[in-house]
Amino acid sequence: MNSSSKIALVTGATRGIGRETVRQLAEAGVHTLLAGRNREKAVQAALDLQAQGLPVEAITLDVTDPASIAAAASEVEQRHGRLDILVNNAGILVDDPSRQVSEQSLQAWRTTFDTNVFGLIAVTQAFLPLLRKSAAGRIVNVSSALGSVALHSDPSSFIYDFKLPAYNVSKSAVNAWTVQLAYELKDSGIKVNTIHPGYVKTDMNHVEGEQRGELDVPDGARTSVRLALIDNDGPTGGFFYLDQVLPW
Repeated sequence: MNSSSKIALVTGATRGIGRETVRQLAEAGVHTLLAGRNREKAVQAALDLQAQGLPVEAITLDVTDPASIAAAASEVEQRHGRLDILVNNAGILVDDPSRQVSEQSLQAWRTTFDTNVFGLIAVTQAFLPLLRKSAAGRIVNVSSALGSVALHSDPSSFIYDFKLPAYNVSKSAVNAWTVQLAYELKDSGIKVNTIHPGYVKTDMNHVEGEQRGELDVPDGARTSVRLALIDNDGPTGGFFYLDQVLPW
C-alpha cells in the first residue's frame, strides 16, 4: 500500500510533536486525521495544514472520554471504512518536580494514568477493528526513554536522575502494553511499536520559564513517522529512538 492511499490518525495533535507528526505524515502523502479534544483547536490546526496543500482533516477525540472515543471511531468508519495508522501521541506530565518520588500525590498518579495508559489503551481498542481492515496496519505508541526500567536502574544512564514517577511509570506501562499487544497481533500483519521522541523543545519541557528541550519539534516527530511508515519487513514489538533500539 503506497503512502497516498493510507489513512492515519494522530491523537493529541493540535500542537507540538503531535501536530508535527501529522504534518510529516501528510507530506508523505498520507491522508491524516488530526485529533484533539478541543474541536476548535483541531479544526484550526487542520485548516493551517490544509492551507499548505496537505491532506489533513480534523477530528474531535478526548482520550479520557469513552463517548468521545466511540464517536471518533464511528466517524472514521463512516468517512473512510478503515484505518491504516494509529499514532497514540496524547500524553501529559503532571508530576511536581519539587517533590520526592514518594511524595507525589495519588491524584497525580491517577490523572497521569487516565491519559497516558488507560486513554491510550481505550483508543487502541476502539480503533483496532478498523486497523484490522487495513492491508498493513501500524500502531505507534509514543513513550519516552523515561519509561525504561533498565536505564533508570543504571547510574551511568542519561536519565538516571530524572525521577518523575507518575509519568515515568506510565510510560513503562505503555511499553509493556506494546509488547503484549504486539504478541496478540503478530500474525495479523498489524505492527505495534513504541518510541522515544527525544528530549524535545515542547510545552511539556518548558519549566519555570526555561526551555529545557534539546531537539527541535520536527526531529521529535521523526521516530513516530518512521515507525508509522515501515513496510512489511519492519519491526514489531520494539522500543525505538530514530534507528536505535532502546532497552525496556
